[in-house]
Amino acid sequence: MTGIKLIGTGMYIPETVATNEDFTKIVDTSDEWITKRTGIKERHPSNGEPTWYMGVQAAKQAMEDAGVTPDEIDMVISTSVTGDYYTPSTANIMQGKLGIHKAFSIDINCACAGFVYGFDMAQRYIAMDDDVKTVLIISSENITKLVDYEDRSTCVLFGDGAGAAVVTAGPNRCYTYLECEAQDANKIYAQNARPGNAFTTQEGREKYLDLFPQGREHYMHMDGRDVYKFATRAMPEGLHKACEKAGIKVEDLALIIPHQANYRIIETAAKNLGLSMDHFYLNIDRYGNISSACIPVCLNELKRAGRLKEGDKIALVGFGAGLVYGATVFTI
Repeated sequence: MTGIKLIGTGMYIPETVATNEDFTKIVDTSDEWITKRTGIKERHPSNGEPTWYMGVQAAKQAMEDAGVTPDEIDMVISTSVTGDYYTPSTANIMQGKLGIHKAFSIDINCACAGFVYGFDMAQRYIAMDDDVKTVLIISSENITKLVDYEDRSTCVLFGDGAGAAVVTAGPNRCYTYLECEAQDANKIYAQNARPGNAFTTQEGREKYLDLFPQGREHYMHMDGRDVYKFATRAMPEGLHKACEKAGIKVEDLALIIPHQANYRIIETAAKNLGLSMDHFYLNIDRYGNISSACIPVCLNELKRAGRLKEGDKIALVGFGAGLVYGATVFTI
């Protein structure tokens, strides 16, 4: 199979900053409580920016960094779970705003593991379709619009932003392990508007009521304890299996870029892997959890800092609602 090469990255973070102290004014919490349990000090909630807008800003940076023009992009993958429209897709909108005319675009909904899934999908298209040589992956999230600011256990976790990457064919494959524990999909969810129209009867509404989540309106519901158990098990499992496919051990990785959900989750996963925290790149203290945008934002920061060195083997690992998880190992 044809390999993959990361040639450009970009990011967009809203200017608004919400510190832990800011949260003490709206819910019963404290800086110490938040920091100790999550590792988060501040996050950047959007101040009205559409999801597509943030993604476009990140994508422009990534394309400039890669040195590619809009006409050189063959495929656009959007991984957002917080698009601005039911239809058209977020990818369609961003492709148009970016002036990309010779490509096709698709949305995928793989929650916080979205970028890992998108990265794997990009390699498969590049390998199997002669018309696809360069892929733009955009992960843009307005996750705070799903946050219940009366729930102190979850509202402090999330921020907004976007990350993007341009990939093309390369000499080295990425090796990916993906899985979904769908029986536990109810552990994290945010529901859409329920079905209803001019002909829907009260009897009909009541008949199917039990088939829908019972959360509060459209807000995110998360079973924190079960999600913690899932994530601390899924991260090591995904990494081990991706490394096994690549024919290496986790100790051979130069760097691991995890989904930035919670410092304690990553710390526990590191212990389960027998690795020090030095193997992991973290920026959760500055941005919080920005869903699928976490990993490409990390990639951008690392690339700009010169920490992605030619020949290094790195891993991306994500997990989230679904319950989905996945890890991919590739060579810079």
